[in-house]
Amino acid sequence: MTHRILILGGTAEARQLAGKLAARASVTLSLAGRTESPVEQGVPVRTGGFGGADGLAAYLREMRVDLMIDATHPYAAQISANAAQAARASGVPILALRRPGWEPVEGDRWTLVDTFGDAAQALGPLPRRVFLALGRQEVAVFEAAPQHHYLIRSVDPVEPTLAVPDAEYLLARGPFREPDERALLEKHRIEVVVSKNSGGAATYGKIAAARALGLDVVMVRRPDLPDVPSAETVEALTAIVDQFGVDHFVEPAAERGV
Repeated sequence: MTHRILILGGTAEARQLAGKLAARASVTLSLAGRTESPVEQGVPVRTGGFGGADGLAAYLREMRVDLMIDATHPYAAQISANAAQAARASGVPILALRRPGWEPVEGDRWTLVDTFGDAAQALGPLPRRVFLALGRQEVAVFEAAPQHHYLIRSVDPVEPTLAVPDAEYLLARGPFREPDERALLEKHRIEVVVSKNSGGAATYGKIAAARALGLDVVMVRRPDLPDVPSAETVEALTAIVDQFGVDHFVEPAAERGV
């Protein structure tokens, strides 16, 4: 019997994981649809929301999913919470791919904050040249601090643009190398970087560049995520599935009400 795996994606690791597991099961990769032109995923893709935890649970039952893997971004806290709740409601087992966060090293000048609103306040009252290395959904709160010059980089255009007098916009998709990030920060005379603690190598270049240039970094802490079985890398999660087999995670259909 071919097992069915649903991967909640939106990260490069989710795409890699889907490719590895496609030889072992029927894999569907779910994308939220926030990126207008996602890269080719290599497996069947479902785009759009489920309608909260209840809608996701209904989908899991309807599609007879055997295993769900949460490989969303570390800051997609609501999606992760919905996934954990849907897994409990449907009886479908869940695993998570949890990329470890960055840790400060000697030379880093981090200010840690809990929210994007806190990050805007942490910039202070005096005008500064700020690099917002955030998602386009997360930058609107910086309208509360219009005294700064903002350089805003996103995969898709920020629409509407911020209601601030001084902002520049860059469209780019990572990975971003440290030498290129350093050149960008120097060219725009950036004084402070605002970043999520995304983890991984693809976007660490700006953190290393800020360290090399002696710049401040306002780092938004990760949100709390549900406690579900997890692994830190694609290889480790694939090994878990290989070690036990999908059957290990699957409850008898009768116990799941299918």
